[in-house]
Amino acid sequence: MYLPKPRIYGKMSLEEAIFKRRSVKEFLDKPLKLEDLSQILWAAQGITEPGKKFRSAPSAGATYPLEIYVVVKEVENLKPGVHRYIPVNHSLKMIKEGDFSYQLYRACINQRWVLDAKANLVITAVYGRTTSIYGERGVRYVHMEAGHVGQNIYLQSTALGVGTVAVGAFYDEYVEKVVECEPDEKALYVFPLGIQ
Repeated sequence: MYLPKPRIYGKMSLEEAIFKRRSVKEFLDKPLKLEDLSQILWAAQGITEPGKKFRSAPSAGATYPLEIYVVVKEVENLKPGVHRYIPVNHSLKMIKEGDFSYQLYRACINQRWVLDAKANLVITAVYGRTTSIYGERGVRYVHMEAGHVGQNIYLQSTALGVGTVAVGAFYDEYVEKVVECEPDEKALYVFPLGIQ
């Protein structure tokens, strides 16, 4: 499914988004807009130069080891389920249909904001994409990249009035099972999303 085209101009300046950025763990009971989810995904890993592979967050050697899954509970015009973000054409690929927010909540050690969110982003890493070039040092580069992506998610969410919080406490293998990622992918981050 192709996502709405990302915008490169918004209503909030970068400086204001940095100033207002906070971790948000309480959300209104309103569905997330597809346009907002699209914008957040683009900010996380979207292509920023047509015809090239360069993305919105820096990556050592442009190896792009990260993958993003969306565990959808309630997003306008999007079926609940687990979707994988495809940066090259700014689209989502359905992995499995249904509401898996409870399973993700349990995998995230019962953190309520994971269950209350209307969607959760799950970031995984394929370390070999980077370590094949940089050796063991590449592990550090993958973690740096995840931090860059996380901050982009925070700032774009803030600019849109969407709340989020970085979640790092979870059972890796259970999160990986929820999103049905490939065996060489390892879960790094979960970002619940909801209207604040």
